[in-house]
Amino acid sequence: MTNQTLTQVNQELHKQLNLQVANWTVMYTKLHSFHWFVKGENFFTLHEKFESLYNEATGYLDELAERLLTIDGAPVATLRESLALASISEATGKETAQEMVASVISDFEVIIGELKDAMEAAARTEDEATGDLLLGIMSALEKHRWMLNAYLGK
Repeated sequence: MTNQTLTQVNQELHKQLNLQVANWTVMYTKLHSFHWFVKGENFFTLHEKFESLYNEATGYLDELAERLLTIDGAPVATLRESLALASISEATGKETAQEMVASVISDFEVIIGELKDAMEAAARTEDEATGDLLLGIMSALEKHRWMLNAYLGK
């Protein structure tokens, strides 16, 4: 690979990782909103689940940003940048408990697809450490998606 091609491939990986940083920044806030505002007969179950998920999101956000710095990238670090770059939306504050769960599932599906793209970018740069990090996140999200769908009876 030429230096110019390698630079382009590295920039693509940085872009993919920044998308993940932005999405997890938005997801962290969204999950907090759901944690605070969930109501109904499943309050205790969902209140705890959303807390568990935002704690997990914190770890992903930190790992992704630090990995980006490790490979000479620069993670987005403001809410404005994150909202502009993210492919998921923030909470409206008007979701029902069922809509909250469905929203998390939908967001995880988007993120899973984008993680696959990022893993391909990592493979092109022969960056196995980044690929492993992304694969671990994807595996966890696939399990959450399955469990949340089961919660909704799907």
